[in-house]
Amino acid sequence: MSNTEIYKKTLTFSLRRLLFSVICVVTIVALSTIGFLIVEKMYDKGLVGLAIGLVLGIILVAVISHFFAYALSAGQIAMMTRGVTEGTLPEDVYGEGKRMVKERFLTIAIYYAATRAIKGIFNQIGRLITGAGKAIGGDTGEGIANAINIGIQVVIGFLSDCCLGWVFYWSDKSAFKATLQGAGVFFKNGKALLRNLGRIFGMGIASLLLIGGAFTGIGYLIFSNFPAAFQRIADEVVNMAAKDGSSVPEWFTNPQNLALVAAIILGFILWNIIHGTFVRPFILVGVLRNYMEAGLANLPSESDMNELAKKSPKFAKLQEKGDF
Repeated sequence: MSNTEIYKKTLTFSLRRLLFSVICVVTIVALSTIGFLIVEKMYDKGLVGLAIGLVLGIILVAVISHFFAYALSAGQIAMMTRGVTEGTLPEDVYGEGKRMVKERFLTIAIYYAATRAIKGIFNQIGRLITGAGKAIGGDTGEGIANAINIGIQVVIGFLSDCCLGWVFYWSDKSAFKATLQGAGVFFKNGKALLRNLGRIFGMGIASLLLIGGAFTGIGYLIFSNFPAAFQRIADEVVNMAAKDGSSVPEWFTNPQNLALVAAIILGFILWNIIHGTFVRPFILVGVLRNYMEAGLANLPSESDMNELAKKSPKFAKLQEKGDF
């Protein structure tokens, strides 16, 4: 199967995740609005109510996502892995994906233990790389290190998904052993897998500019028609700052500027949802194929695993522990 065929067949997980994301966004917006209206009416401090509603909404969504959203992502990765390794997928892709997740991770605790282990190992490897930027010293070195770290975090997200695919592929191994071996695959084949960077960042930046930029522009056109609402928010911010004996930069007291800020936030949120739903899965299929091909052709040996343990204390600790 080609990458496009696998992407289309597994898109059902993405669409379900999109619906889930929309429900989450609506929930956060609704709670924020309710908080603003209630506190504004009772205490004339709507901005405080908005913040309270926003925090409650984020917490609620985080709890729900923890227990339900993982199955959609894991199921999609399981089916993508089967597609790139076996060249075929079942008719009921969604049902088979759910079955594989339940079979591989008997409890949600095992799933999150595996993903935490994967990210912990890759983060430690990433810190070794960012150390090169900090070694330059000064603001320049810090800036380089921060830029490198942002890029590494993006790559780590893809590597974690690939490593999870490795766990699904080796169904005869424990999730723990497959997780460690999956990290070893990247360590041994890192140079071969770096060819994915162009695909990851090229398509990511393009989607940010096109999708995020489009929604930012649309959001600003809408928000700029409600200057009174943003003036009310600006006045609230100024009053709160005055009570603390501080001042607010003049730029933030302009309702048009606040409308732009709100549009940028909206554009980024919507880009993140759409990118994660439609663009990132397409990128992931190609990255996952390269990862599986490199790993199966060049399995990490015991000496490779021991060498990785020297570079990642997290990996060494997991090796000694022998289980999640």
